Amino acid sequence: MLHLIVFLPLAGFLIAGLFGSQIGHKASEVLTSSLMVVAALLSWAVFFGFWLGDTQAFTVEVARWINVGNFAVDWAFRVDTLTAVMLVVVNSVSALVHIYSIGYMHHDEHRSRFFAYLSLFTFAMLMLVTSDNLIQMFFGWEGVGLASYLLIGFWFKKPSANAAAMKAFIVNRVGDFGFALGIFGVFVFFDSVNFDVIFANAASLDLTSAAGTDAASFQFLGYALDKQSFLTVICLLLFMGAMGKSAQFLLHTWLPDAMEGPTPVSALIHAATMVTAGVFLVARMSPLFELSTTALTFVTLVGGTTAFFAATVGLVQNDIKRVIAYSTCSQLGYMFAALGVGAYGAGIFHLFTHAFFKALLFLGAGAVIHAVSNEQDMRRMGGLRKHIPRTYWMMIIGTVALTGLGIPGTVIGTAGFFSKDAIIESLYVGQNAFAGYAFWMTVIAALFTSFYSWRLIFLTFHGKPRASADVMSHVHESPNVMLVPLYLLAVGALIAGLVFHTNFIGSHHEVGNIDPHYLEFWDQSLFLGADNKILEQFHEVPKLVKWSPFIMMVLGFVLAYIFYIRTPSLPGELAKQHQGLYKFLLNKWYFDELYHYVFIVPAMWLGKLFWKQGDGRIIDGFGPNGVSARVLDITRGVVRLQSGYLYHYAFVMLIGVAALITYMMFTGAS
Repeated sequence: MLHLIVFLPLAGFLIAGLFGSQIGHKASEVLTSSLMVVAALLSWAVFFGFWLGDTQAFTVEVARWINVGNFAVDWAFRVDTLTAVMLVVVNSVSALVHIYSIGYMHHDEHRSRFFAYLSLFTFAMLMLVTSDNLIQMFFGWEGVGLASYLLIGFWFKKPSANAAAMKAFIVNRVGDFGFALGIFGVFVFFDSVNFDVIFANAASLDLTSAAGTDAASFQFLGYALDKQSFLTVICLLLFMGAMGKSAQFLLHTWLPDAMEGPTPVSALIHAATMVTAGVFLVARMSPLFELSTTALTFVTLVGGTTAFFAATVGLVQNDIKRVIAYSTCSQLGYMFAALGVGAYGAGIFHLFTHAFFKALLFLGAGAVIHAVSNEQDMRRMGGLRKHIPRTYWMMIIGTVALTGLGIPGTVIGTAGFFSKDAIIESLYVGQNAFAGYAFWMTVIAALFTSFYSWRLIFLTFHGKPRASADVMSHVHESPNVMLVPLYLLAVGALIAGLVFHTNFIGSHHEVGNIDPHYLEFWDQSLFLGADNKILEQFHEVPKLVKWSPFIMMVLGFVLAYIFYIRTPSLPGELAKQHQGLYKFLLNKWYFDELYHYVFIVPAMWLGKLFWKQGDGRIIDGFGPNGVSARVLDITRGVVRLQSGYLYHYAFVMLIGVAALITYMMFTGAS
């Protein structure tokens, strides 16, 4: 079964990619989509095996891979609860995106290539989440990066798409450099890259005794480090890779530009695959992170900061896809903040629920764009509610799930209500130095999330139409092949939290002890012990803490209603009064400009210096170009001697004879 789950997308990629022109676009669409549906159904079968407690963690060996001296790495599938969750998320969303794309891309003349890339993306992500060792994980990690480059730049004749693809690829290389160093560090420390060996040795480490903290045991960048410090460095390097792939603060700049790809690509990248890889990495390597309080504290800091930063930028964006993209960035911050305080179950639960409502929002946005002749600026929309009612209600469901609509202390709520509230409550009881900071950042981000989410709904669907009469005359509901995936995702966005919350975070009614459903679900998890500490406390937080996300959600809705329904002129007036703040947020805190002047301009100057002066003037000047130039100079001189006039040759001969006689006279030669 595992072989089919992983290799069916690869088969779809190979067939559509190599033979798409022979079998045709329609066959490529149907084939790749059908294979993904089968993989998704099989993934749910694996997930339900763990959900019902009938399946234990296991490993499936595929083939021998690397065997050099004492270093051996096999290609194998590691399947536990964490893997099962990721299989469901990746394959379910990918299957629905494939089906949706049949309608969305039906006019594109390169559809076969597009569907091949989607399947390749899915296969790479499956390789990542089923990996049994860090080398296999890195293979999937880089495969996802390659596929994202191909998909973001799918419309390669569009300069902005090419630039966005390059930006995503290059920014991720920064994070991947840290990830690679982290893998090297793990091998140096544990003498292995296999998870079973790493986790077993990590569990037996004693970092409290003198023997466990040997001074100067390791060298890094010229510094002598003890075991504890070196473990912290390893974790920070691994997290650097996670920051790049999951677009966390400072390495986030590629994420909004990735919207240049087709909308189904945005849904696949931002909901289920690439951006969740970093969260998966930290959760998978939790036995190492649990040994470094410093690393976990840094994860909490970055997560809380990202949640707040991205939410502030989302407040003023006008591109419908960019608003949802910054929402993704913010929600990923929630997940990392939870992991940082040891609430792994809550973090993974939010990853799970987020896949449903964020894919729903992206695909819903695609349906809106499809309806208004590819317009993406919300300022040129409005009044669409009656024209595309089905899309409207799907977007409403996605919005209430994202904002976390529900009644605190009960089991009445959407998917986001259960997972996001669990994270905020976990941060409140978290023990590291930045848990309190992350708590307040995520609470404020909940207010901003509600505001920009309802702002999107009001600007897009309510009020008077702001599009041209020609555009409005062509507004139409999407075909069923695009709407059915929205319906299925809407079901998940509404009930996934209610159905699965006891397994991920325990029951809301379990106070002072651990829910047995939670223990059964995560009984193979290596982070279970750490997660228990949070789980025992976060159900007992003060009522105000429990109600804080609900209060922020309502406040955000009310403010958005006042701004964009009751008094539509108010946003413009505030923007004029606070132009500095408005431009600061509109320009995304000027990170792109800052990086341009700090990194790009010096790099371009240095590159031009090496090109013009180093390569052109010195290497070529004194090397091949210089030698060839001198040869040409000499030959030109020789050519001038060959004039063709007899008296010139006679004169030269006379000069030669005179010179020879003179030489013989002065040297006495005979």
